[in-house]
Amino acid sequence: MNYMPGTASLIQDIDKKHLVLLRDGRTLIGYLRSIDQFANLVLHQTVERIHVSKKYGDIPRGIFVVRGENVVLLGEIDLEKESDTPLQQVSIEEILEEQRVEQQARQESEKLKVQALKERGLSVPRADTLDEY
Repeated sequence: MNYMPGTASLIQDIDKKHLVLLRDGRTLIGYLRSIDQFANLVLHQTVERIHVSKKYGDIPRGIFVVRGENVVLLGEIDLEKESDTPLQQVSIEEILEEQRVEQQARQESEKLKVQALKERGLSVPRADTLDEY
């Protein structure tokens, strides 16, 4: 088959299992069912994988439509090596709790940094006032 630039070259990846990293940091794993010229994706049997330290949990999401501009990375998963992971799979409830604890720790750390900078006469713009792009 001749090489076709752009998303047309992903046609041979249809019906294969893929990992998709989104711009907001989420990780999706599912079977690629459709793709168009804008890299919009349709994933089937999708799970959202959450990683916290050496643990991970999968949240079933079903059919997932991803707008192409939100895709950071798309990669095929080698089914033979998929189970050879050093990570421990845990329940959804456990991974969500660990994620919440990690986010709280990160927020506390950020507050301490801002406070230390204020004491030195420096100011840091808040993250929610910055443009995301």
